[in-house]
Amino acid sequence: MLSEWFWWDRFWLPKNVTWADLQDGEGRVYARVSHLYIIIPVAVLLLGLRALYERLIAVPLAHTLGVKDKVRLRASHNPVLEKYYNTHSKHPTQKPWFYDLREVWAGYPKQSLLDSQYWYYIIEMSFYGSLLFSVAADIKRKDFKEQLVHHWATLTLLSFSWCANYIRIGTLVMLVHDTSDVLLESAKMFNYAGWKSTCNSIFVFFALVFMVTRLVIFPFWLIHCTWVSPLDHFEPFFGYYFFNVMLVVLLLLHVFWASLILRMVKKFLFGNLKGDERSDEEEDDEGTEEEQTHVHSNRYVTRLSNGH
Repeated sequence: MLSEWFWWDRFWLPKNVTWADLQDGEGRVYARVSHLYIIIPVAVLLLGLRALYERLIAVPLAHTLGVKDKVRLRASHNPVLEKYYNTHSKHPTQKPWFYDLREVWAGYPKQSLLDSQYWYYIIEMSFYGSLLFSVAADIKRKDFKEQLVHHWATLTLLSFSWCANYIRIGTLVMLVHDTSDVLLESAKMFNYAGWKSTCNSIFVFFALVFMVTRLVIFPFWLIHCTWVSPLDHFEPFFGYYFFNVMLVVLLLLHVFWASLILRMVKKFLFGNLKGDERSDEEEDDEGTEEEQTHVHSNRYVTRLSNGH
């Protein structure tokens, strides 16, 4: 009974459409919940590939390029403070909707699943699944909570769009987000390698692409496409409202990150851009050893006294 209630047609599909209408046939292939089972093993595989890449390629390459790990000074052990801290805590002809957003909802929900969409979804969801597995071990920055919300919102959106056959709009949302992510990771790589000019050039390009894709195309094209266009094809249902609310959550996160990016751009243009604006762990290592010890000790005591 619980399963029947959860998969009730009215929650997931427009009026007068049932799951029986989405059976494979007539040259169409539809997304299935069972397709998502492969995400967990692929996510584990990506974790393994990441570990091999870091061990066999990234670290040797970093040494070759002269990238050195920072010497991180630790505050001396203090049982009293420690106790206090612990107790307080490719086929365009198949994709007219790629160029014409009016085609996104044409024939919905009877829209065939393409092989490229299948692999794009599986790899994307596996990637974000691996990020959730590894986020606890990564360096925690100022936007740690926002990152968790982003990863969960992304996985929720992708899972829902898969089950409700929102595949076309889901593909476009992923493309808009992935465009700037590639540039950001590239800028980080050149920054760590010490190629400052290349890093700065890519970062400026990244900031521009981020603002255009996340704050212009995403709300004014894609959210408009999911909020207004569907009403010409079917009556609103639970999935329609749920999907749009989750997209707005992503938009709010984009506004938050845009503010951090603008602060970094301001430093880049009018000051010195020395690190990630999100970072409250990786500080500059300039100054004498005594000065660094004093700074780190003060920071440690401040965190404890504030109960962080």
